[in-house]
Amino acid sequence: MIMLNTRVRPAVAGDAPQMTILLNEIIAAGGTTANQVPFDVDKMRHHCITRPDLVCTHVAISNGQLSGFQYLGWADDSDPMPDGWAVIATFVGLNRAKQGIGQKLFSATKFAARDAGVQVIDATIRADNVGGLKYYGGLGFMDYAEIPDLPLHDGTPVTRIRKKLSLG
Repeated sequence: MIMLNTRVRPAVAGDAPQMTILLNEIIAAGGTTANQVPFDVDKMRHHCITRPDLVCTHVAISNGQLSGFQYLGWADDSDPMPDGWAVIATFVGLNRAKQGIGQKLFSATKFAARDAGVQVIDATIRADNVGGLKYYGGLGFMDYAEIPDLPLHDGTPVTRIRKKLSLG
């Protein structure tokens, strides 16, 4: 394993271009994210840095380059959940898996979530995303529901596994 000098900090507007590149590479590779439409910098900035229902977004900087980011936002009407629930998404560069970046991101996110009063974190993952399921399971997230055959943007049906982590 390559040893990385990785630090985690809150995302700022200036991170949006690198975050966009990283996510778009993951989208282009396919198979792990439900996102199929590439982001532009403005969409990334709005979705992950400036939106009003944001709990936090953290970026990981490894050896001077953005290597991942993790978003946590309050659940909204698009996917109703109980009060106190927030939704998480994690993106680590394609060549950076299994290097501890996700764990470092989650340490910062978990602290911010508790500080914000989040009671439960939901991670909804494609059933075919074995790495994502293993990652969240390793953090202590437990399966609580399944959404069968939810279509992706292109219409492909993909089952989603819902996992949750109680912070209380």
